[in-house]
Amino acid sequence: MIYFKSVSWKNFLSTGNDTIKIELNRSPSTLIVGQNGAGKSTMLDALSFGLFGKPHRDIKKDQMINSINKKGTIVEVEFKIGDSDFRIMRGIKPNKFEIYQNGTMINQASNARDYQKFLEQNILKLNHKSFHQVVVLGSSSFIPFMQLPIWSRRGVIEDLLDINIFSKMNTLLKERNANIRDELTDINHQIELFKTKIDSQGKYIKDLQSINKDLVETKKETIQDHEKDIKELIKESTELNDNLQSHIDIETKRSDNLKSTTTQLKSYDLQFTSKIKDLVQQGKFFEENDQCPTCDQKINEDIKKEKIDAIKKSAAEVQQGMEKLKEEVDQNYADVEDSRSKMTHLLERQRKIISNNDKVSLIQKDIDSIQKEISGLLQSSGDIKTAKKEMESLRKSKENITEKKLEYVEERTYNEVIGEMLKDTGIKTKVIKQYLPVMNRLINQYLQVLDFFVAFHLDENFNETIRSRHRDSFNYASFSEGEKQRIDLSLLFTWRQIAKMKNSAATNLLVLDETFDSSLDHDGIDNLTKILNTLEDGTNVFIISHKGDILENKFRSKIEFIKDRNFSKIK
Repeated sequence: MIYFKSVSWKNFLSTGNDTIKIELNRSPSTLIVGQNGAGKSTMLDALSFGLFGKPHRDIKKDQMINSINKKGTIVEVEFKIGDSDFRIMRGIKPNKFEIYQNGTMINQASNARDYQKFLEQNILKLNHKSFHQVVVLGSSSFIPFMQLPIWSRRGVIEDLLDINIFSKMNTLLKERNANIRDELTDINHQIELFKTKIDSQGKYIKDLQSINKDLVETKKETIQDHEKDIKELIKESTELNDNLQSHIDIETKRSDNLKSTTTQLKSYDLQFTSKIKDLVQQGKFFEENDQCPTCDQKINEDIKKEKIDAIKKSAAEVQQGMEKLKEEVDQNYADVEDSRSKMTHLLERQRKIISNNDKVSLIQKDIDSIQKEISGLLQSSGDIKTAKKEMESLRKSKENITEKKLEYVEERTYNEVIGEMLKDTGIKTKVIKQYLPVMNRLINQYLQVLDFFVAFHLDENFNETIRSRHRDSFNYASFSEGEKQRIDLSLLFTWRQIAKMKNSAATNLLVLDETFDSSLDHDGIDNLTKILNTLEDGTNVFIISHKGDILENKFRSKIEFIKDRNFSKIK
């Protein structure tokens, strides 16, 4: 049970910097009066803001700050639950939200939303809507139970019966199922991966097993053919290399000699050519000149003839020598060509030997490669054993992960069954069905006390059926505002009784905001007063009203709000 002790505020709505504090447990019944705008309902807004971070009425956050001071808004609520004393401080400009238990501040969450959630779920164990259904009946922005949508009605009842734990369990179960779904997705992926690996390993083993001795023999035959080719190439190279170097040396020396002879013959040819030129010039001189250019003596014809004959004889001898030289040059050219041909043949033999050596090297590499393949083939039996071990390991891993999948599937199946039980149509509905007769009985009892003689019935979906007059069937909207208020009051007192029975949302506080000022007639006011006087000990009722003159003597204490220089104060 929540036992409210006090609420205080300053710089809140029309209240200034002077703190207003109301002792909520001071009197069994307290009348709060004042003129319009004096701040009577501010207590409700302060209480609601302190507990839930939002006012009772439809007011924006920045509108809750006093419009004159414009800062320093602070609200404090003190209450007791069991053996623990709690104090909540909430402020605006600067923002503040602190929860104290037995004088020690509870560690704040990373954000205000989580901190508020902790307050509602772990300490108060009721939310803003449920609080106002049990504690407050107002004429401002309060929405009576019968005007709430069906899902909101259900939420209020679940809070009262303390069965919203099943909703939390259902939420946790859904989260658990979501995790299981993710795990199953991952497991299915792993199973598919193992299947692929097992198929690949099976193909690898099959390929290894398909290797046999015939393949080894075929490769050995290939090696023998290669070795035969090598022998033939070596034999050919040996034959080609026979006295090759000596022949090359001989031909090299012969070529050098021929080159020397060629040079000498070219020198002789130049000498003969020069001699011929001299003889031609001498002959031309004696033929064209009759006088010596040196001594100016006349050349005798006999001498001239003798000289020309001698020149012709010498020219004939030179010509004969040149012909002989030409024969020697021709022979030398033929010898050079022969030497060049022989050297070309010898070099071709040498190149053939080098080519054969290259072929032998390539064939030998091919032999080495084939021998490695044969060695690998001969060792393949060991690889098959290893591959089979790996295959067995893969299959075992797949079986383990499949077993894990079956465990998750089984758990999910159980969770689905539990989920059906935790749905609104499951356990909660059964609990609600057990309490519905009690609820309907209490509602009708309070209606009779309020002189409203109808048969009111809520079904398990919280739809109402109201029978009146000649047992005609009506709903909530069919009645006048005064009759609706009687229903609202009956529901309020019923919810308080149910909360007390369950010890869920039970509280000492009850606030009626202008309830006596609205649609109740004189008899309704008297009957409501009777109900208030019959409430259990320890209940603290606050009645906010304009009818101070009429109600003043009906309650134990009185608080009057006034407006002083635009600030609300207690008189």
